[in-house]
Amino acid sequence: MILRSLVRHSFVGVALLLLSASSLAQSEPAFITSLKDPRFNGVEEDWTSPALATSHLKPVQPLVGAVDEQPEYSVSLIRVQWRRSDPIDLWLAKPAGVKKPPVILYLYGYPSDTDIFKNPEWQKFTTSGGFAAVGFVTALTGHRYHDVPWANWFISELPESLAVSAHDVQMVLNYLESRGDLDIDRVGLFGQLSGASVGILASAVDPRIKVLDMFDPWGDWPTWMDKSPFVPESERADYIKPEFLSKVASLEPVGWMPKVQAKKFRLQQRSFERETPLPSKQKLQAAVPSSATVVMYKTDAEFAQATGDEGEKSLDWIKRELKALPPGAPDGAVSAKNVK
Repeated sequence: MILRSLVRHSFVGVALLLLSASSLAQSEPAFITSLKDPRFNGVEEDWTSPALATSHLKPVQPLVGAVDEQPEYSVSLIRVQWRRSDPIDLWLAKPAGVKKPPVILYLYGYPSDTDIFKNPEWQKFTTSGGFAAVGFVTALTGHRYHDVPWANWFISELPESLAVSAHDVQMVLNYLESRGDLDIDRVGLFGQLSGASVGILASAVDPRIKVLDMFDPWGDWPTWMDKSPFVPESERADYIKPEFLSKVASLEPVGWMPKVQAKKFRLQQRSFERETPLPSKQKLQAAVPSSATVVMYKTDAEFAQATGDEGEKSLDWIKRELKALPPGAPDGAVSAKNVK
């Protein structure tokens, strides 16, 4: 079921791989994690803000793996990097026969890794209708979890996890814009759980994200840390201390929600989903801009009915809203935003 790929596979993964083990090994760039890599001398990053203005990141030449051509789409693995010891696997799927397709970024929740992006069903589903799909995982997640003490993880380092991931969204958009084969004037972002929280932060500081579809975001940190079953009981006391909450206060999705710059914004929540407590869901909902669409699913059956038995309707909204936007400037033309 495709919907379950969008909502559940980020946790259980999939067994299908895009390429055979041998061809994937040949196409994957070397994994660079050197803590002394001189290319990133001078990099500084502000973990108190989702904006890039107070950070200095240095993108290096991307390493591009082999392109796998299918009848309906093509897909490639691209390794990008702009900070020391943190290469990012970026999966780009493009529809066949579309010169400059609109783009949808996919951010699934911690602890999902890249398995879903290697799934041919996901690649076919996300590119259907003429859309490019871009997937990567958030900071301290999956293949990006390394070179840190075992006691440190996504929640314990939440300011870093959120800020770095929001910066990554903007740096990925910079890279996609530099390619010249994608319509950066029609960019959407689909986020789930912690990925949805990152999407809210990124959209609040980057107007290039035109359509935002957020699914069960985390937020309202004081209540979330105190009540969410996702927080280990053995660690909860550390996360409800004023010292910890003050560090993450500047990255509060409830506070950034009214600042979202997307032209179209939808917040989807399931009242029966437990990672985010109901009082926090209500605060997030109350903070949504008045022009946004808010959907609260009360039961799993209601959720399934709204999205289709096989999840065939789950991307209808974001794709429809992106298609309604005017396309970007054609090749050789100068877009209005670049005229000085």
